[in-house]
Amino acid sequence: MPKAYPAEFRARAVALVRAGKSIRETARELEISESCLHNWVKQDRIDHGERPGLSSAAHADLAAAKRRIRQLETELEVLREASKIYEELNGDPQGRSR
Repeated sequence: MPKAYPAEFRARAVALVRAGKSIRETARELEISESCLHNWVKQDRIDHGERPGLSSAAHADLAAAKRRIRQLETELEVLREASKIYEELNGDPQGRSR
């Protein structure tokens, strides 16, 4: 997995590029890859509405929603399995079958 850089570091790197320094020069000075810095600048432009795309905040919300959906789906599956087991052990109390 790639090395995670602190948000402060990323913000300073993007600020250097926004101030007019080239991505290549900035990346070399900060000892990071150009593609990494390019992605940070691209995301910053999206976050500032200069470019279409999914903002960082929207991405975080979407990721949280997907995690919650996975959790709820797992809980639902557990309840379905428990219901099946309960019916097998006890049967239907009124003698009906499905």
